[in-house]
Amino acid sequence: MELTFRLADDGADLPALVALYDAAARWMQKNGIAQWKPGEKNADHFRRRRSDGEVWLAESAEHLVGAFELWWQDEPAWGPQPPEAGYVHRLMVDRDRAPAGTGRAMLAHAERRIAEAGRPWSRLDCVSSNPRLRTYYEAAGYTVVGEQPFKEGTGGSKYAVTLFEKRLDR
Repeated sequence: MELTFRLADDGADLPALVALYDAAARWMQKNGIAQWKPGEKNADHFRRRRSDGEVWLAESAEHLVGAFELWWQDEPAWGPQPPEAGYVHRLMVDRDRAPAGTGRAMLAHAERRIAEAGRPWSRLDCVSSNPRLRTYYEAAGYTVVGEQPFKEGTGGSKYAVTLFEKRLDR
């Protein structure tokens, strides 16, 4: 599997990100996972994420096969924190084109980027009602460090999430 990674731009990448998100959301719905909804994230969402974080694309054979967002703070889920972590969000793969292992490769890329920024922790969250995803992150070396219940009107998640972190080697 040969994957390349690059930062998303504001051109053709934004519609491709929206399409990737919508496909992942449809797959979740089809598989009984109540988390993402098609149409929930548009080009403006990914443009904003680029302006205050990073949006990474994974490509294989010149095709977009995955993407993720890397944030440098996440107060809605984690509260105020010192600058010691990077926060991985919206890890998504194209289930028709992505080679096996794409999700893990994207996590590893995010972890390298976080370590290069001098931060010792990679953090992420996932919907608490998805035990399969929880097992996936634990198998990737992440440890559960808390739960964040759904709190309406906080600007955070629209569902309860499990918080994970992983200590990175520098």
